Amino acid sequence: MQRTPRRVSRARQQELEFRRWGGARRDAGRKRTSRYRRVAHRARPEHRARIPLHVTLRLREGFPTLRSRPARTAVVDALADGSGRFGFRVNQFSLQSNHIHLIVEAEDRIALGRGIRAMLVRVARALNRLWNRRGSVFSDRYHAKPLRTPREVRSALLYVLANARHHGIRVIGIDPFSSGAWFDGWIGRPAATSRSPCTRARTWLLDRGWRRHGAIGVEEPPV
Repeated sequence: MQRTPRRVSRARQQELEFRRWGGARRDAGRKRTSRYRRVAHRARPEHRARIPLHVTLRLREGFPTLRSRPARTAVVDALADGSGRFGFRVNQFSLQSNHIHLIVEAEDRIALGRGIRAMLVRVARALNRLWNRRGSVFSDRYHAKPLRTPREVRSALLYVLANARHHGIRVIGIDPFSSGAWFDGWIGRPAATSRSPCTRARTWLLDRGWRRHGAIGVEEPPV
């Protein structure tokens, strides 16, 4: 009976040992520190000035809620100070317990990145002063969705301004933790006359285009 040479047998044994470490395995890699899906770290796509965006910013876990009057004041003041810089504009916002929704405009991809980074620093500093702490506040990269059609813009406006109801929070009328008081697209509701912390829309889509599909009802459920 012919025996397999020891050298060939050893090579096969090493090959089997190496294969044990190859490929994707269940529960492999760095463990997740949050129950929320992380934003992929890949290059941001090019951005055109005529396209508004829906941006979501999520806080790290363990912080107090943003839906308190002191937190609202800190965040809204920071948003107002950061809007209009670097060709970046915040048009609408809403604060939820652990995340912020924004409707924004930017001149290009660079303006979008610089504007959001500067705004994140301002908001983090304001919240750290309020909470008497140091360190990072936001958990991940921001998520940005382009709004390319009038219908998409209207749906995003409704989603952002009525986001509290989307999360099951009982709100009567306009959510006070949003920019809804200054929004001029409600049915039968004039915009507030006080100075808005937001910047007026300049893109056709966000200024006039979405109105082709009708004004928004205050009690209209978010889509």
